[in-house]
Amino acid sequence: MASTSFTLETNIIDPVNRRMGFGKTIVENGRIRSIDLEGPVLEGQPYLMPGFIDAHVHIESSMLTPPAFARIAVRHGTVATVSDPHEIANVCGIEGVRYMVELGKKSGFKFYFGAPSCVPATSFETSGAGLPLSDIRVLFENKDVHYLAEMMNYPAVLAHDPLVIDKIQLAQEYGLPVDGHAPGLKGKVAAQYAAAGITTDHECTALDEARDKIECGMQILIREGSAAKNYSALHSLIGSHPDQVMFCSDDKHPDDLLRGHINQLVIRSLDLGYDLLDILSISCVHPVKHYNLDVGLLQPGDYADMILIDSLASWNVISTWINGYKVYDASGVHLPDTSIPVINSFGISSILISDVWLDLQNGKANIIQAINGAIVTEHDQEVMDAGIFESDTSRDILKIVVVNRYQPAKPAVALIRGFGLKNGAIASSVAHDSHNIVAVGTNDADLTACINEVISHRGGIAATKFHEHRSLALPIGGLMSEKSGEEVGHAYESIDLFVKEEMGCVLDAPFMTLSFMALLVIPSLKLSDLGLFDGKKFQFTTVQ
Repeated sequence: MASTSFTLETNIIDPVNRRMGFGKTIVENGRIRSIDLEGPVLEGQPYLMPGFIDAHVHIESSMLTPPAFARIAVRHGTVATVSDPHEIANVCGIEGVRYMVELGKKSGFKFYFGAPSCVPATSFETSGAGLPLSDIRVLFENKDVHYLAEMMNYPAVLAHDPLVIDKIQLAQEYGLPVDGHAPGLKGKVAAQYAAAGITTDHECTALDEARDKIECGMQILIREGSAAKNYSALHSLIGSHPDQVMFCSDDKHPDDLLRGHINQLVIRSLDLGYDLLDILSISCVHPVKHYNLDVGLLQPGDYADMILIDSLASWNVISTWINGYKVYDASGVHLPDTSIPVINSFGISSILISDVWLDLQNGKANIIQAINGAIVTEHDQEVMDAGIFESDTSRDILKIVVVNRYQPAKPAVALIRGFGLKNGAIASSVAHDSHNIVAVGTNDADLTACINEVISHRGGIAATKFHEHRSLALPIGGLMSEKSGEEVGHAYESIDLFVKEEMGCVLDAPFMTLSFMALLVIPSLKLSDLGLFDGKKFQFTTVQ
């Protein structure tokens, strides 16, 4: 790709100066030399505007490498992401972070990675690596990262734990913002959390919670991912607090990414009647200013990071530019090809069917209740009969297993409902935060076979029904494929349909929901490789 100088005569939308009209944009050596509005908007002419930014995303959750992610994102008008490499850091430590940073630099896209703040996320699970304060300092010193990523250990922040406070203060020492992660915090505890130096939160699921955090000075990132969907609950903030809102996806599976990205939230917001300039400020301007990103906003001297759409009715992206390079147009994507090395951490071989047995006693048992469209769970209880339990599909009570992928150990086994499986099993090595193998199934034979299918690939997702396997290998950290977005997206979609149509799963995003069943820092009840965990009490509990 050779940088070019060019002139465009189009309708122009300038959210920084809150103006729009027809005019001329001159680009020289990749930067905006001048931008002049010459008159009102002309019907039938395309619209030039800044490119979209995802204000919080884990690239690994797309199952794509940064270059493959970029090749899909630019088609939807995204030019940059604020990316937390927390997932690969839990597998490979600082080398995982550097891996993502280096691939991002080679992609032709603007990835702004953060330093993961909680690796391992808790002491109640086994991860593949840690990221101590000394490593975070190295990342800051080398300018590999641009912020301290989500401080999900909010109980430690509230308790003034010296380790987490040191990390926050280190980021402040380097003049970098600190991202938050505090589901459910309101009132005084939210104020206490914000006062520690936390500047954002993407975990709000209710309007009153978001308003409390805004009152504390925090920016609210309205999240709409593959599993966690909070836009419907929070979109009124676009009208009431447009200056304190950004858009993010957090976790976006590859089939969803093929369909759209931040552009989908822009269109939804317009359909609801919100102001166009407010919406573009939220989706383009606020992330640049909050995180101090070197992303152009269609101002003289800025890099030409911009998109051209056909109309405000259809929002079809005609062209995307990054640093003045046209990276997408009708002829396709024009980003550099990048070789993809493999990095991973996997230390186990196949398991036995006896490893997933669960011997129950007569009486009440604790059950994880998965919720469609959410990453929180509820804590159920049911009376169970004594004996070796496999499943009770009539009550939608299934078995969930978490297997330590890093070293041989006895798997943790518990009960779950909400998946609705009628037969078979599903398994994944994408299991936040430590990315051990998590599986849910209706019988021990399929559960064991499905887990072993993931192990055989050294990571991936799999579905097994009567020993018929559907799988997608994820050899990079057990999280990402080396293949293209189209290949991964279509493979994932095929497995997803198999789980829903052939196995009876009732969830919109079975594998994304499954990946959060081991996420201990999100209440209420979760399962780690070390046992059943009560996220409200922040301590282990028992199945019975």
